[in-house]
Amino acid sequence: MVARRFVVREVPADEEHTVEYDTEDGLDVLRFQIFSLTSVPPDLQKIVVEADGSVVNDGTDLESIPEGLCLMSIDEGENADSASAAATAQEKSDEELARLIEIEVDADGSVVDDGTDLESISEVLRLVPIGEGDDMDAAAAVAARAQEKSDEELARMIQAEEEALLLQQYSIQSDGGEVFRERVEPYMRQVLKYEDPVRQEAALKTVPVDELKEKALISLAKEGIFSSSKNEEDHAFLLQLLLWFKQSFRWVNAPACDICDRETSMVGMGNPLPSEIEFGASRVEIYRCNHCSSITRFPRYNDPYKLIQTRKGRCGEWANCFTFYCRVFGYEARLILDFTDHVWTECFSNLYGRWIHLDPCEGVYDNPLLYEKGWNKKLDYAIGISKDGVHDITKRYTRKWHEVLSRRTITSEDTVSAILMNITRKCRSGLSSNEHLALEKRDRKESEELSKATYLEVNNSISLPGRQSGSVEWRAARSELGQADSLSCSSCPIRRCVDAHVSKIHDALSAILSHFCDNNIPNERIIEVFVTLRSLMQNLKDANFKSRRVTLDQKSQQIFEILPSAERLLSAISLKAELHTVGDPSVATDGNLIHTSLALPVALDAVDEILSNYKSNIFYTKGHQFPRGNRLCSGSVLASSEQLVCVATAAFDGIRLSKWEEPDGAKGCWLMYKVHGGQTCELESYDLMSANDAPERDPMDWVLEGSTDQGSTWNTIDARSSVIFGSRFCRKSFTVDKRYKANVLRFRFLRGRESSANPRFQIGSIDFYGETHMA
Repeated sequence: MVARRFVVREVPADEEHTVEYDTEDGLDVLRFQIFSLTSVPPDLQKIVVEADGSVVNDGTDLESIPEGLCLMSIDEGENADSASAAATAQEKSDEELARLIEIEVDADGSVVDDGTDLESISEVLRLVPIGEGDDMDAAAAVAARAQEKSDEELARMIQAEEEALLLQQYSIQSDGGEVFRERVEPYMRQVLKYEDPVRQEAALKTVPVDELKEKALISLAKEGIFSSSKNEEDHAFLLQLLLWFKQSFRWVNAPACDICDRETSMVGMGNPLPSEIEFGASRVEIYRCNHCSSITRFPRYNDPYKLIQTRKGRCGEWANCFTFYCRVFGYEARLILDFTDHVWTECFSNLYGRWIHLDPCEGVYDNPLLYEKGWNKKLDYAIGISKDGVHDITKRYTRKWHEVLSRRTITSEDTVSAILMNITRKCRSGLSSNEHLALEKRDRKESEELSKATYLEVNNSISLPGRQSGSVEWRAARSELGQADSLSCSSCPIRRCVDAHVSKIHDALSAILSHFCDNNIPNERIIEVFVTLRSLMQNLKDANFKSRRVTLDQKSQQIFEILPSAERLLSAISLKAELHTVGDPSVATDGNLIHTSLALPVALDAVDEILSNYKSNIFYTKGHQFPRGNRLCSGSVLASSEQLVCVATAAFDGIRLSKWEEPDGAKGCWLMYKVHGGQTCELESYDLMSANDAPERDPMDWVLEGSTDQGSTWNTIDARSSVIFGSRFCRKSFTVDKRYKANVLRFRFLRGRESSANPRFQIGSIDFYGETHMA
């Protein structure tokens, strides 16, 4: 298994796409990923290695080929002749193919041939198809025009930047940059508080560290990573810290009344008390209760020591406190001050070797264009502030730099650079020469990245949501609601479902229930056994994941005596019963600790659902009630869009509280599932379960389709409309009337329950059932 990064140049459009790819997935998955980026179906793709012109096929060693690839579409319809020529070229030898491909130097358009000095030419090359004679064919002409257009747009952008800089000279304030300096310097004093050992020790006590470590390892396991590196674990822990913070910190539009805990309305500002000033609250908002008329104060604290106690505020408090927590756990972190009234965090990722964007208010990670593209913010200055200095990182958050320049009127660009450089020099005055060199090297690398970022094209197929934190009225007043376009598609990575344990757990529980049915065990006894089993599972889940062991009481021992299949259930959870050893009988982890952490919540949720069914007089019948066999697992999933935690594979992980959420999917979204191992499946039925909250986001109308050609053509398998899920965690089973063998399944969710009032879509779980066959 080798992780590869391919740069795919699409001809004739001359567009470049970056593909992160795992060679273990095989060529089909690579074609599928390219399909998600280019809309060229897998069976119409011709992939060529740019370095030597060789065609990528099933026999190609994907671990060793160069990263530069060229994609040509085998067109249909009007370009039938081109399609025929492309199909013929696929069958030709490498020598014949070379005659159809021309290599050009990107910088000057010169053709690379046997007489070219390969040691001196520019490193960037491009492949273009050529005709039988001296003329370029139509495809190459289109590519040339696209390149000219791209160059023309770039030239216009550079010209616009020059004009903006020229106009800036007449609009900037002539104060030597004092206004800019006064905006930035107070935050330096704030971030230095993050380094105080007393504050850090107090903050550490408020975080469930072991729980987050376990969740981080589980999140890696869900990606198929069971033996992780330190960088991977640190990165996963950071994301869990972000999620924990999002769930534990409270957003305040207007504070609840101190007396009756009801709604209040703002009446003005007040003078801060000495006890409030002590923790940096220079501003205090005053609110009057709408019911008892009592006055409630809302001090805007800046000291993170106070914020870890109050755990509430708006974006200023959220970003301030979260950046502090990042420093507590040793991450290189900086507070990002956006002059258009927002604040967030950046952390340096050793896994990625770059700074990454984190917004604790939104629960968003590594999505820097969120503000400009999603919120429609008109950015001007975004300044990163840390103990090691201050940096202008605005370019990371825009693809409209020439427009941003026109709004940067506080002072000149040279003055901005000088002020930031001066502050940074003071911050680093006590560092060693080696520390200086390391930071300067990282600064240079970031500066190069930011310079390139401004000229990258925006992928308009990616839909970014408007702001989610704060009341609708407040977001609307700030023009940060964004433009919801629920019919647009997003580009997401193909994810592999690590859910074989889910199917094994369901099979084991089904065997237990079948045993009860075959032996006519009374329902009261079945409920008693499952209550005991649930208690055992809960005790195991609550135990420390590094030393998970629970002593069995008499009732628990009886389960293993009367149910031979109970051992099968333990094995599915990577547990073992120690009944005849020295000491008390017990159950403990058997094998990889994280396997058990991953599987225990699945077993608990399944047992809970069985108990709920029996208590509601819904009794198990073989092959018709949950849980049942023939559940598909280990497939690959691609979705139209997803959230940070609520990714597409969350719908297949067997855990009720997880879900797939599509931020703009209420009026249309989709999810594709590729059957594992090149197999086909004859689908018999499927289950959908509603998510934990927000019934207005439930699916209502959908079509389920199947494909035998990796998604090029589709056949309808099932269609439903006006489906209502009556409660949360409501499982509905649907039998498929049209039996159809498919290697890819696709849900097209057409409408959510309240799509006119709510843009979001969610589904708690998806389970497919059917017979699989080798293709």
